[in-house]
Amino acid sequence: DTIECLESVLRNSYPNYQVVLVDNGSPNDSMDQIIAWTRGGLDVYCRPGSPLRHLSYPPIRKPIPYVYYTREEGERGGHPKEKALLSSDGAARYPLVLIQAGDNLGYAGGNNVGVRYALAKQDAEYLWILNNDTVVEENSLVHLACAATACRNNKVGIIGSKLLFYHAPELIQGIGGVYNKWFALTRHLGAYEKDEGQYDNEGALKKIDYVIGASMLVTRDFVTDVGLMNEEYFLFFEELDWALRGEKRGWRLGYCWKSVVYHKEGASVDSGPGDKQKSYLSDYYSLRNRILFTKKFFPRYMWSVYLGFGAVIWNRIRRRRFKDFIRFVGDYTKELQR
Repeated sequence: DTIECLESVLRNSYPNYQVVLVDNGSPNDSMDQIIAWTRGGLDVYCRPGSPLRHLSYPPIRKPIPYVYYTREEGERGGHPKEKALLSSDGAARYPLVLIQAGDNLGYAGGNNVGVRYALAKQDAEYLWILNNDTVVEENSLVHLACAATACRNNKVGIIGSKLLFYHAPELIQGIGGVYNKWFALTRHLGAYEKDEGQYDNEGALKKIDYVIGASMLVTRDFVTDVGLMNEEYFLFFEELDWALRGEKRGWRLGYCWKSVVYHKEGASVDSGPGDKQKSYLSDYYSLRNRILFTKKFFPRYMWSVYLGFGAVIWNRIRRRRFKDFIRFVGDYTKELQR
C-alpha cells in the first residue's frame, strides 16, 4: 500500500514539495522494504486491469534520494545541513524523508511526528496529511495549494479533498464528515453515492463539520495557533477534535473537489467499509472515543450518547458479536482504572 501511494505522490505535478514518511512502529520490516524500493530493489504492485493503475505504474526512476531519521532526530528538524541541500532549481535534493517513530503512536501521534519535523525546519507553508493507503491524481496537490492560496485571507486552516473508493473509483467515500452530537456518531457526506459532480460546489462545504483525515491540507499558521492533533484518541475523532478547536479560535474549513484522492479505507486498522467488517481495534476506539469526545466538547449530551449504546448492544447481538461488546466494557474499565 505504502509503495503504491509513494509512486503516485512522487508523480504529482506540484514542483515544490518534500515527502515525509513516518513508520508508525510497523511490525513487518516496512522501513527496510521502503528503502529497498528507493534503490530499485522492490517494485510496486498494481492490480492488473485496475482503472487506477496509471497513477502509480510504471515505476518511477530509481534510485530515489532519501534521508533517514529516528523520531528524536526528525522532531528536531533533522540534520541542520539538510535545509541547505537544494538543487539549482530550489527543489529538495532529498524528496523523501523517512522517520522511524519506533512505536505505534496512533493516527494523531504518528502524523504529529511528521508535522513536528516540518515545523522545526520552518520551510513549509502547508502540510498535506495523507494516508498511506491512498493513491492520488497527478494534480491533487496543485489544486489543494491553489485553493489554500485563494482563501488565504479567510482564515481557512484545513482543506479536504474529494475522496473516492480505490476499489470502486466511481463511488464517493466522502467529501467531508458530519457529526451527530446526540449520539456521538460520525458519517461521511456523499458516501457510496456515484460521483456525478453533485458535490462540486461551494455549497457542499456548508454541510460538513470536519475534514476527513485521509487527505487534509493544513496551514502552518493553523497548527501554530491551534496546536497539534490530540493524541489522546489514538484512532478516530482526531479530525473532528482539531476542527472544533480551530473553530473556537476563528478558523474555518475548506473543501477542494478538484483534488481527487482514492482511498482503500481501513487498511491501517485491518478493517473494511461497514460495521460488519470492523476489526476489534477499530470497534474499540470508535466506541471509546464517542465517550471521550462527548465529555470534552458536549458533556450535556452524555445521557443520549449512553442511551445510544443500547443500539450498539442490539447490533452486536444481531450480528452475533455480543462478546466484542463485553470485551469492550472490560478493556475500557481497565483503561479508566489506569
